[in-house]
Amino acid sequence: MEIENLNIELKHIELGSIIYIEKSKDDFEQIKTVLEANGFEVLLAHDQQIVEQIKIELIRLLQQLPLQLDQTLSKHLENQLHIEYSKISKLFSAKEQITIEKYFIKLKMEKVKEICQLQEYNFTQISQLLDYSHINHLSRQFKNETGMSLSSYKKSQHTNRNSLDEIG
Repeated sequence: MEIENLNIELKHIELGSIIYIEKSKDDFEQIKTVLEANGFEVLLAHDQQIVEQIKIELIRLLQQLPLQLDQTLSKHLENQLHIEYSKISKLFSAKEQITIEKYFIKLKMEKVKEICQLQEYNFTQISQLLDYSHINHLSRQFKNETGMSLSSYKKSQHTNRNSLDEIG
């Protein structure tokens, strides 16, 4: 059963938000049931909504390569969410037990795996696509996160990638 089949008037739907016209007290429970059956989690707490907005924004940044931030990641998030970075950072770390920066590195390493599997770019090009100042920096981060070198990963033809929205 999909949300469209519920006979509930949806005003807006996208990852992280649903706006609908409530005609019955059962509407919310029906939507929640469908979402959870499809692997989504319903978040009501404002703090958790902010954390999800952060994750969505970080994933969005990696969807359009080359990654080009014309400001620091902290300033970018502050501007996108309209909340001071110190508050965003504390909230994210408290809820996720990882800093935003470390979470973003994990996302980037999954993106590296994805790009490696495409076999369209060499390691230097990959480091440039992900806005690393030098290939050595990317290599060190990849080794720290995965336990293997970029070359070993590429040679092994690994397919053990995580979806970006599953990183935690």
